[in-house]
Amino acid sequence: MKIIVPVKRVIDYNVKVRVKADGSGVDLANVKMSMNPFDEIAVEEAIRLKETGGASEVVVVSIGVKQAQETLRTALAMGADRAILVEATEDVHTDIEPLAVAKLLAKIVAEEAPGLVICGKQAIDNDMNATGQMLAALLGWAQATFASELKVAGESAVVTREVDGGLQTIKVTLPAIVTADLRLNEPRYASLPNIMKAKKKPLETRTPADYGVDVSPRLEIVKTGEPAARKAGVMVGSVDELIAKLKDEAGVL
Repeated sequence: MKIIVPVKRVIDYNVKVRVKADGSGVDLANVKMSMNPFDEIAVEEAIRLKETGGASEVVVVSIGVKQAQETLRTALAMGADRAILVEATEDVHTDIEPLAVAKLLAKIVAEEAPGLVICGKQAIDNDMNATGQMLAALLGWAQATFASELKVAGESAVVTREVDGGLQTIKVTLPAIVTADLRLNEPRYASLPNIMKAKKKPLETRTPADYGVDVSPRLEIVKTGEPAARKAGVMVGSVDELIAKLKDEAGVL
């Protein structure tokens, strides 16, 4: 069984995001970029399935700018077999919207015919949490979102999902879309020998025109702003005073 894993290039999660002075977006100048953490978990899960005999090949796909090659090489160094980069824009500030990404992935899935697609549940830059669900809808495949455990057996997969009320275990028929949550696994670090090997692994470059997909934005960002600053805390002398402040000032009681 072949597994496809979409990966996205985002600002590294350790970096403090800065908003441009004119509010037109996030400042990406001289900012460290890396693989979206949820996508990294998805790559790790696909590699583990391959190592245990549950998959024959792991293909990673990225849709965005040319610099996403670095992100794909990271996935290849972790253990993926080959990569596909769809250069959808030249501007690093342009974020390809989930529907366009899903349409491109649907075309790639039609070509590659995988048995499973594992996505990160969301990207940490826009937090839309939509691509996996849209891809499942376009393909007409079963979907299992927010996976914290995944077991593949024969023509089906058993997925434990994290939901508001706790955990939910479902069984889906393959082919299917699974989106990875944080507790699915802990991604490995790529070793130096594997980083060197990754440079020789195949990385194919395509464009949206090759798939006949229009990636023009449907949304317009009106303004980007910093989150409101937190107010300083207040020390209270007693439980009664705390309750009074929560009731009279905060209005939460």
